[in-house]
Amino acid sequence: MSRRTTFLTFTYLAMSITTVFAESNIEQITIFNDAQSLDRIPGSATLIIESLDDFAVTDIMRILASAPGVYYMEEDGYGLRPNIGMRGNSSDRSEKVTVMEDGILAAPAPYASPAAYYFPTIGRMTSVEILKGSSSVKYGPRTSGGVINLTSVPIPNQSLTRKMEISSGSDGFRKLHALIGGRSENIGMVAEVFHYGADGFKTLNSGQGAGFEKTDLLSKMGLFLGADKDQYLEFKFKYSDEDSDETYLGLTQADFNRLPYSRYSASQLDNMQAEHKQVTANYLASLSENSELSIWIYRNEFARNWYKTQKIGGFNFGQGAEIAASVFDQNVNNDAPQSSLDVVLRANNRSYLSQGIQAQLDYLLGEHQLLFGIRIHYDEMDRYQWEDSYLLSQNMTMQLIDAGVPGSNSNRLDSADAFSVFIQDEVSFGALTITGGLRYEDILLQRQDWEDDLARLGNPTRKANTVAALLPALGLTYTISPEITALAGVQRAFSPPSPGNNQAREEEGWNYEAGIRSHLFGWNSEIIGFYTSLDNLHGNCTNSQGCVDDTNVDQYNAGKVAIKGIEFSFNTQISFKYFNLPIKFNYTYSNAKFEESFNSSLDFWGEVSAGQKLPYLPENVIRFETGFENEHWKLLGSWTFIDEMRSVSGGELNRNTVPSRSIVDLTASYLLNDRQKLSLTAENLLDNVYIATERHGSIQPGKPLTIQIAYEIEF
Repeated sequence: MSRRTTFLTFTYLAMSITTVFAESNIEQITIFNDAQSLDRIPGSATLIIESLDDFAVTDIMRILASAPGVYYMEEDGYGLRPNIGMRGNSSDRSEKVTVMEDGILAAPAPYASPAAYYFPTIGRMTSVEILKGSSSVKYGPRTSGGVINLTSVPIPNQSLTRKMEISSGSDGFRKLHALIGGRSENIGMVAEVFHYGADGFKTLNSGQGAGFEKTDLLSKMGLFLGADKDQYLEFKFKYSDEDSDETYLGLTQADFNRLPYSRYSASQLDNMQAEHKQVTANYLASLSENSELSIWIYRNEFARNWYKTQKIGGFNFGQGAEIAASVFDQNVNNDAPQSSLDVVLRANNRSYLSQGIQAQLDYLLGEHQLLFGIRIHYDEMDRYQWEDSYLLSQNMTMQLIDAGVPGSNSNRLDSADAFSVFIQDEVSFGALTITGGLRYEDILLQRQDWEDDLARLGNPTRKANTVAALLPALGLTYTISPEITALAGVQRAFSPPSPGNNQAREEEGWNYEAGIRSHLFGWNSEIIGFYTSLDNLHGNCTNSQGCVDDTNVDQYNAGKVAIKGIEFSFNTQISFKYFNLPIKFNYTYSNAKFEESFNSSLDFWGEVSAGQKLPYLPENVIRFETGFENEHWKLLGSWTFIDEMRSVSGGELNRNTVPSRSIVDLTASYLLNDRQKLSLTAENLLDNVYIATERHGSIQPGKPLTIQIAYEIEF
């Protein structure tokens, strides 16, 4: 264990504290202080609150559809493992996005293993904040994409608050969300439980369902300190577990056309078991009228074993496995005699640790609003995997024939020690506001591989490299009039390499943007053009990308990439005598191309020629929401269009394309009284059958029409 790791562990054990702040009231930690501050941000900024109650609040990807410049790739249909990208950066496992909960890094190992197989449950959040551009320099470590901060439930201001929501819906969907909390003069507490699950919208050919269960438990305690209550200390404890029957094995095109929501019997044992624990603490002190200090300490533990199909009939995914599974099931259904089928399942057993301490000093010096920040962080991913061999018989049951030994497939530890500091200064000269920032990252990346030493008694082979980066950012806003603001920004783009990067090269380049915000005639609008030039695009070779065997969890470099696009959004509300008509619209255009030719080991890149487009990036994304509402009831609809996408960069376009799709959602709610509410949500109202992804060499369908009914009470 490194000296830095020892320090972090000691600090955690000695203080064990996280999240946020106070003046005379307890407030939630946010990256936007208030709605008015959005106009001062020299970059794209979106705050989502109302949609969390309106549209499919258990699926973060459907929520993010209301934000311009954000892309997502569906996988399981319920948002259990989101794939989120921003401004042309890869959406796979949200590896290029800095995801936070209450200001704390949320990925299981944000430096050592950026592909996040855990994501905070959106259903228990009160808001989602999205930030892109030069202002994101404060958050790191990745500045190529953007920042998402999820805010959990705050401690209530009332002496006692109790809420409960129960939901039921299609495919056995169920949800229970309950909380209780309150505060007295100096102390406050809240406890929350969020449980949801479904039987799933897919059915295995062998007869089983494909559902999931997930439970989150959260508690907070906050204390005001000092005679003047100018200090605040808050503790947060969170636990979650998941049991889901998810797979990477999709369908052939012919089977998708025939039975889009079926699953091959070879995937009947595929299952994810996951557990997440979090302890955080935050101390906030008002040092003077002009300065405020915040200190966070955090520790996240995540363990998961995704036991899933790896090979079928000796074939990997995308290389014949799907065809073998399809042929076997068809022959069984046709009573055709055949031998059993060999199926290999891999226990993708991994544990993660992420812990650290970070501090921020806010200081007002004349016209300068200064921020100073520091973070000392350690994270790791421990892989201890094995493979089991089965025979799939004529009666569609699986018989274990060769049990693997734990650690025999992968037996290594990837880790990162990181130290970062930043300074940001915001100063105004009349109508012009200048925001300058500088971030420094110093990272030690290591890989220890015990290979066949399953008990880890000997010395592992070691690989280590150090990365240091200085990341400047400059943003400008100019108030043309009280209703119109111009903005522009430039920022150094950076993503650290992973311990498995074959050349130990960081991803770097520059982000540029410029645009206009306006509030004219009751219409709020924003149009921003962006351009990103990367010198060395990263691609992580994971199972989610279709990579297998020895290359898994290696990272490859793709050279220069140019990303350009436009984000446009507007919203308003038109008032009539008996109801209001809300209108929200956003549009994103993106064009991302490789500027160098190369032959990649990553299946989703393939043999690339300069000028070809990046995969899984739609050129056009449109979202439109409208409806009717008043103080007692609400009826809203949304239409989302996602353009066609390449599934592979190289090769022929017409053979490697995920078709475009349009999805209509509907929500309605009615207040029975000031404490009770009924609501109904219909996702994919027109029941469109569409392809969500082909990433693993086969087709995964999007979720069909699903309906949820909910009852909510506060007492």
